[in-house]
Amino acid sequence: MATGALSGLFGTGGGFLIVPGLILAAGMPILHAVGSSLVAVTAFGFTTASNYAFSGLVDWTLTALFIGGGVLGGLLGARSAKHLSTRKGALNTMFASLILVVAVYMLVKSLNLI
Repeated sequence: MATGALSGLFGTGGGFLIVPGLILAAGMPILHAVGSSLVAVTAFGFTTASNYAFSGLVDWTLTALFIGGGVLGGLLGARSAKHLSTRKGALNTMFASLILVVAVYMLVKSLNLI
């Protein structure tokens, strides 16, 4: 529930909150946490996307492009995650680094430095 509330507040898919939460609360390996997070985010996203679609608020051409790119990117990402998970800490480090880069960007942007 907290993840859903924070996702709604920040306008995210929730994965950046679900993955660390599953690792911390369930002691789950990161590769399993990523997969579980994606299934949960898909369910949340499908529900919200359906509401927008039924309201006529979807650009279907752009949606098809995003879905196509997302499928290809998802396949590449899953393969990369599986490979990185064999190197101790590599996937965790990459995930944490990405969150840090986004956080720094948001801070710089909010201070009107760029």
